[in-house]
Amino acid sequence: MAWSATQYLKFEEERTRPARDLLAQVPLGKARRVYDLGCGPGNSTELLIERFGQGAVIGLDSDADMLEKAKKRLPDTPFTQADLASWRPDAPADLLYANAVLQWLPDHLALMERLIDHLAPGGVLAVQMPDNLDEPTHLLMEESGAAGRWAPSFADGKLRRARLPSPATYLERLSQKAARVDVWHTVYYHPMANAEAIVEWVKGTGLRPYLDAAGPEDRDAYLADYTARIAQAYPPMADGRVLLRFPRLFVVAVKDELR
Repeated sequence: MAWSATQYLKFEEERTRPARDLLAQVPLGKARRVYDLGCGPGNSTELLIERFGQGAVIGLDSDADMLEKAKKRLPDTPFTQADLASWRPDAPADLLYANAVLQWLPDHLALMERLIDHLAPGGVLAVQMPDNLDEPTHLLMEESGAAGRWAPSFADGKLRRARLPSPATYLERLSQKAARVDVWHTVYYHPMANAEAIVEWVKGTGLRPYLDAAGPEDRDAYLADYTARIAQAYPPMADGRVLLRFPRLFVVAVKDELR
């Protein structure tokens, strides 16, 4: 499943805000080895460089298009193409920073446990993930999937992303590996120009596998059905814009300084 950096960056400011909020809660004054896991087109990497310096930060992503944009944006920063599910740092890290990427990986909680093992003493694992599967944006992907001749491609919820575990689960599991674990939700409210703008937003992330499954012959029809449903679910405000509600889950785990 290929990503489009251009599509993703159509809403760069809105996508970067939670990355900035996550970084603000990282309790490190300095760091010598920082990895931006799932760095995408480099917008989050840029924040890490501003905080910790050019020589400390390495970007990591599995998608070639994202890495190409990141390298153009930050030509002096090292970037690596790798599968995060199996990747490990070659030396203990001070910060493993994962903004809006782990939700795509199976059993990401077990991955988080393993990543803590690769932190230096006092190191930090910082994670942010969308927690929006119960929002109309994602529920309507399923409804549209069942509404046309393309329905067999969507049968049995085969494209549905797994829901995130409960906050208590993260606390219980990660506290066995870390000296301190903070978990919280933030709900963002993004004013968007219209329903079509919301569709453009999710086309860069959650809607992609659904459009791929619809296939070239039904992609436009699926998209038209989905857009009509979004327009009903997000009524315009007084100024004509619509409001996109977007919950996100944050986890910051700090490794014991003695380990």
